[in-house]
Amino acid sequence: MPPSALADIRRRWPTEDDCLAHLERLRWGERPLCPYCGAERISHNRDATRTATAARWKCQRCLKSFSVTVGTIFHGTHVELQRWFALITLAQEGVSASEAARRLNMRRPTVSTMLRRIREATPEDARLLAALVAPG
Repeated sequence: MPPSALADIRRRWPTEDDCLAHLERLRWGERPLCPYCGAERISHNRDATRTATAARWKCQRCLKSFSVTVGTIFHGTHVELQRWFALITLAQEGVSASEAARRLNMRRPTVSTMLRRIREATPEDARLLAALVAPG
């Protein structure tokens, strides 16, 4: 029996930081870009008032703070990227929302909302989603 989608994702990307780094490599390659103004002059956000700033960037042109999820289907969600990646894999296999919810130990309404976002993904997001869970 093949390993579960979530177990495979956790093996490939064991932490949320690993998932974020993978998403950054796929979305930006070597050079992050500001999703708001497109500027290349960005730096890691060093905001001392926040505890979790490692995954955030700050644009030197428009001065906005952002993460790699801004402008993607992952933006504004509280679901871990590992679960998103696993659900994308399950969606490609044609698994129903109820079955995916059971496999991922999540509520069906949450999974249904996530699947809707996946189905309604922009062409750019669709390319990113396909690359996210590609084998290897």
